[in-house]
Amino acid sequence: MSRKIAFQGEPGAFSHAAAHALFPDDEALPCTTFEDTIAAVQNGDAEFGVVPVENSLYGRITDIYHLLPKSGLFITGEHFLRVEMNLLGVPGATLADIKAVQSLSVALGQCRKFIAKHKLKTINGVDTAGSAREIGEKGDKSVGAIASLFAAEVYGLTVIAQNIEDAAHNTTRFLVISKQADEPAAGAGKVKTTFVFRVRNVPAALYKAMGGFATNGVNMTKLESYMLDGSFTATQFYADIEGHPSDRSVQLAFEELKFFTDHFHVLGVYKAASAT
Repeated sequence: MSRKIAFQGEPGAFSHAAAHALFPDDEALPCTTFEDTIAAVQNGDAEFGVVPVENSLYGRITDIYHLLPKSGLFITGEHFLRVEMNLLGVPGATLADIKAVQSLSVALGQCRKFIAKHKLKTINGVDTAGSAREIGEKGDKSVGAIASLFAAEVYGLTVIAQNIEDAAHNTTRFLVISKQADEPAAGAGKVKTTFVFRVRNVPAALYKAMGGFATNGVNMTKLESYMLDGSFTATQFYADIEGHPSDRSVQLAFEELKFFTDHFHVLGVYKAASAT
């Protein structure tokens, strides 16, 4: 029996492509919002969720940083998806037929050179996959969509031009979330630990809290700060480190961190994925 994997967006979205890459034999469950995606996992409608957490061009996905720590869910994996933009058209369409292109405004912005070179008009869509769906429904050879190859497969569209994005390094990092923690065994390969914390209101608390990672040789690959509940004085930090909580070096670093914090919570321990 296949499991359900929740993602945000329409079928054919890049999040759908990431979910399919991670769980190719399971059933994808489209969700309208990130809140719906998380709720689907919380209430058991889906066994896992796949959500984007950061993009190499546009930085962090802010909503995830606010929603995930409060969700009660665990991070059980990660996946890096190379974001490749493609010009899609209805069957039989060629580049010579295309006069306008529709997609999410961000996607259009990532393909400015191609659009300018071919003198295409742009149409802002709600998202990439939804644009692909609409193009397929309209059946107009003069209008194309910029979306993933996965969207072309889902909606039966022709791939007119591949990899038309301006930046070749556009990559999105996705997290796998679940109601149950699934920690790999210590020493079973490269592992990441993700956690959130709030420092105590004392001078140099953050500097001192971070000191334990440096002195114990623990590599911190991410540290993000964000406001809590709209307050300018309440700040929470989100961090990724390389290492397992059972590693002695990580244990010592956490001991020092906890001394200078009034809140500390591990969101997940999981195998690290390659970014290339």
